[in-house]
Amino acid sequence: MKRLGLAIATAGGAGYFPVAPGTAGSAVGIAIYFLTWHWSKSAQLALVVGISALGVWASDVAAKHVNQEDPGYVVIDEVAGQLLTLLHLNVGWPGAATGFVLFRVFDIMKPWPVRKFEDFPGGAGIMADDPMAGVYAWLVMQGLLFATSAWWP
Repeated sequence: MKRLGLAIATAGGAGYFPVAPGTAGSAVGIAIYFLTWHWSKSAQLALVVGISALGVWASDVAAKHVNQEDPGYVVIDEVAGQLLTLLHLNVGWPGAATGFVLFRVFDIMKPWPVRKFEDFPGGAGIMADDPMAGVYAWLVMQGLLFATSAWWP
């Protein structure tokens, strides 16, 4: 079970990327988005919830494996946050790239209360801040989509 937990926590190994593993995890989220953007809204939501729930378990396994609170190679939280950023938006490459940048900014800056979510114990603390950053990025994306649709019919 430990191998499975580590595979999930690292998003299939993306977390072992030598530079900016969190960005690599977000890229995995973008790839999953493009594989699933055509799914129904409920299926997309179920995917995000499922990845998040599985991520709590896998993150806990990975953290215990190396005896660290939040190991850098755990990136399943970035996958979940990135998917939440693009949830139900049905955007192409330009929109996905914008969502990617927005999510990374909110994930790195961790505005209130994003950072507080890291205080949860175990895998929940590893996972919770990134979906919250994804909520902020999703809200900005909604505003951008509204503004651009008002500009261009």
